[in-house]
Amino acid sequence: MVFEVTPLYALPAAVIYLALWMRVTAMRSGKGVSIGDSGDPGLLLRIRQHGNNGEWTAFILILMILAEGMNAPDIYLHVSGALLLIGRIAHPFGLKIDNAGHPLRYVGNGTNILAALNAMICIGVNIFAN
Repeated sequence: MVFEVTPLYALPAAVIYLALWMRVTAMRSGKGVSIGDSGDPGLLLRIRQHGNNGEWTAFILILMILAEGMNAPDIYLHVSGALLLIGRIAHPFGLKIDNAGHPLRYVGNGTNILAALNAMICIGVNIFAN
C-alpha cells in the first residue's frame, strides 16, 4: 500500500519539529548547557515547546497512518492533518511560562485533540464496519 495523504502532513510536521529542535540546541549552546535546562526558565520553555510538538505529532501521525492503511476517506485524513499542522504552528507561540490561558495554547491543544479524535473515529468505524 502506498500512503499518499499522511506524508503530505508528516513532512511539514517534521520541519516544525526540526525548527523547534534547533531553537533548543541554539539556546543550550549559547548557555553552555549540555543536558536539561540548568534551571533556566527560557530554556525549559523551549524544551517543552519541542517536547510537546514531538508528543502530539507522533501520536496523531500514527493514528493517521493507521486510518489511511484502513482506507479511511481522504477528506478525514486531510482534516486530521490540517488540524495537526494548525495546532503545531499555534501551540509554541501560546505556550507561556506566565500565562497558562494564552489563546494560542488553547488553539494548539484543541486542534490536536480534534485531529486525534477524528483519526480515532476513522479507525473505529473501520474496525467495526468489517
